[in-house]
Formats: sequence, structure tokens, C-alpha cells
Amino acid sequence: MPLPPIYDAHRLVPPKRFDDLKVGDRYPLPSRTLGDGNFAAFQAVSLDNHPIHYDYEYCKALGHPAPLAHGLQVLAFTAAGAGLFPHEIGDSLLGMIEVSAKVLKPAYPGDTLYPMLEIAELTRQRTTGVVAMTATVTNQRGETVLEGRHVYLLKL
Repeated sequence: MPLPPIYDAHRLVPPKRFDDLKVGDRYPLPSRTLGDGNFAAFQAVSLDNHPIHYDYEYCKALGHPAPLAHGLQVLAFTAAGAGLFPHEIGDSLLGMIEVSAKVLKPAYPGDTLYPMLEIAELTRQRTTGVVAMTATVTNQRGETVLEGRHVYLLKL
């Protein structure tokens, strides 16, 4: 079923199809400064209640200056929907088919995180295309906190 005409009138960016995408296209995502609200919200959603994510004294006893952001929380900041990529590909998107990540450094309350997606591979198939993107999250000191990969399936 096609999208209603009003959708085209409210596009944030001009539409692209699979063949319009290029390796190296970059999609910066909004920066976020971690606060107690981020930690509490993620704890509520994930049900992860390990004290490493909320107990300051526990963390200090382990040598950390503050609680550590959950790795899945940092990965969630790379959600493509926070940026322009899904708006560009619009109704071509069939779905995310793979995600992986490696946490390289801790993220603490007060850290500002800068997520970025970049197209790394484009694989054209018979009726679909596969878009593989690198996902990185860098902190305010320029350190890479997370590296990962997203893979999306698009109709041609």
C-alpha cells in the first residue's frame, strides 16, 4: 500500500533509493550528554539492576568515578531513526537485519556522546539491497567509546 500524499509534503530530506546511496555516506546522530535520567530510563526499560549502573559507592569501590552506562544503552544511541538515513530511504526500508557492537571505553554520567553511522558496504541483490553501516560513538574527549555495525535491507 502506498503512503498517503501528505507524507511527501512533510519529508525532511529528498528521497533516495538504494542505487543513490554511496559507500562513505555519513549520518551524524544527535549528541547526548548522559545524565541520571538516561540511566534511570534505561534501567526501567532493560530491567538491568546491577549496581555498576546506578550505585556510585559500589562503582568507586571498583575504581570507577561513577556508574557506567550500560553498553546496550550506548549502542541504542546509534539508532538510525535518530538521524536522516531512514528519512532518506523512506518506504524502501524493509528492516534492520543485523546489529553488533564492541564497547571500547566506559561512558559515565556527564559524558557527551557523539554517534555516527557511515555506509561501509552496499550489496545489490535481485529485488533487494543490503546496506552495511559502521556505527561509532565518540565522547567529548575524542575517544571512541563504541564501534559497531548495522545492516539494513532495502527494496530496490
